[in-house]
Amino acid sequence: MMLGAHEQRSEVARLLSEISAEYEAAQRGMTGLSYGSSRHEFITARMENMGQLHTQLQTLVGDAAIAMIADQLTNFR
Repeated sequence: MMLGAHEQRSEVARLLSEISAEYEAAQRGMTGLSYGSSRHEFITARMENMGQLHTQLQTLVGDAAIAMIADQLTNFR
């Protein structure tokens, strides 16, 4: 599916926003959930979701995706 420039920018912004949300959830999961397997499973699920979102972003922008994610997460705080 071909996206116009505006739609592509919107999709990139949406994916980066979702990646940030997954990252925040994983960060909170390290302190908010009980210890043990439920904590590990929760964080693993967030990281897997980030991987899927990265793949979608990479389809749109190529190899620049990982740098965009790094910038997004660096500016997260």
